[in-house]
Amino acid sequence: MQLTPFGLKIALLAGTAVLVNLPLGYLRQGVVKRSLAWFAYIHLSIPLLLWLRLHFALDWQVIPLSILGALLGQFGGGWLRLRLQQPGRS
Repeated sequence: MQLTPFGLKIALLAGTAVLVNLPLGYLRQGVVKRSLAWFAYIHLSIPLLLWLRLHFALDWQVIPLSILGALLGQFGGGWLRLRLQQPGRS
């Protein structure tokens, strides 16, 4: 199966959303909930994802996919931090 240029652009946008938000989710998990840093870690990737969407000339319909990728990255990074901080892990 070969990706079309359109499909490749969408895959790059969603993949970037996940990869950029993994470390941000990791950092977010270590700060007080609803603090300034917490909000910053959640929203820091938005300008990059917006730029990518505009650069690839993708319409607004792909926004839910980039949000889904960002959520997966945020939760994945938070999960990773909790997993690594569990006591008794070697």
